[in-house]
Amino acid sequence: MASKGDNVAVCNMKLERLLSMKGGKGQDSYANNSQAQAMHARSMLHLLEETLDNVHLNTSASPPPFTAVDLGCSSGANTVHIIDFIVKHISKRFDSAGIDPPEFTAFFADLPSNDFNTLFQLLPPLVSNSCMEECLAADGNRSYFVAGVPGSFYRRLFPARTIDFFHSAFSLHWLSQVPESVTDRRSAAYNRGRVFIHGAGEKTTTAYKRQFQADLAEFLRARAAEVKRGGAMFLVCLGRTSLDPTDQGGAGLLFGTHFQDAWDDLVHEGLVAAEKRDGFNIPVYAPSLQDFKEVVEANGSFAIEKLVVYKGGSPLVVSEPDDASEVGRAFASSCRSVAGVLVEAHIGEELSNELFSRIERRATSHAKDVLVNLQFFHIVASLSFT
Repeated sequence: MASKGDNVAVCNMKLERLLSMKGGKGQDSYANNSQAQAMHARSMLHLLEETLDNVHLNTSASPPPFTAVDLGCSSGANTVHIIDFIVKHISKRFDSAGIDPPEFTAFFADLPSNDFNTLFQLLPPLVSNSCMEECLAADGNRSYFVAGVPGSFYRRLFPARTIDFFHSAFSLHWLSQVPESVTDRRSAAYNRGRVFIHGAGEKTTTAYKRQFQADLAEFLRARAAEVKRGGAMFLVCLGRTSLDPTDQGGAGLLFGTHFQDAWDDLVHEGLVAAEKRDGFNIPVYAPSLQDFKEVVEANGSFAIEKLVVYKGGSPLVVSEPDDASEVGRAFASSCRSVAGVLVEAHIGEELSNELFSRIERRATSHAKDVLVNLQFFHIVASLSFT
């Protein structure tokens, strides 16, 4: 755990204003490069159901709306499908108890830079003037009210004791900032020659681990204030099976190897200064189970119902696995959809295009290795608040 003396800043306003998955509906957008996340989410629905079954239901005569939140919603359809699943499952629980379901409210929360416009365009129309049963039976419609909430989930976002259920998938591995010492040439944690911590030195990875645990501690403190008694959370983030934090698993292969080599190409060709490269680091940390568990237990507000490492599989979805060029394009688009905004802000659009072009060529020439070795593991946490 990071102590106050470690001087770990929990929030960096510059990154908060900038960080987002690539918006819109273009080739490299998150909306068109999140099919793998959708498959991973579907494979974990049984675990989500178990968590939803632990949520306390208000069975009073006039219950308030059941309120669910997706934290780190991004701008694709996955978040809409998850909220729809949550609403339908909770409605079935009320029906099984012989009680009319309440109204439902869903909050989609992400950083202000998120493309909420694209997300809202994906929402199905709200069924009005109908009973809940008709809403739930109507294909292509939604039976819940919606609001977007801009802000960092490492701070409070909602009034106290107002949320029944929090969901967050594929987001908590994003740090609030790159630890300052990692890009400080005077520091022993300076990540010289690298743009990610995969394979980095011990002091560098320690700085990342402290940042992750400080961020997660802030996340839990905020949610503990906002969740209702009897509420719950279902959290999914990139994880690793290795005890060694320098081995970042699938995240290391996505943001290391070809991504790292492409940056080195730009440096060697004189297009980017070495110091400029070293000033860029991906603010991602894939924790171990122990990393995650330490923070939850130290917080003490939530009971751990389930905490496991779950194999998610490849982040790439290709129709022709034997087509090396398709694999290369998928790898580059996947990488760009999640990190492109940060890269472009650091080196500009023209050099960003050069970088991702090189990433595509490198991934194409190593297509078989990419498909076999690029496998993600996730930390899945089911937490209850009593």
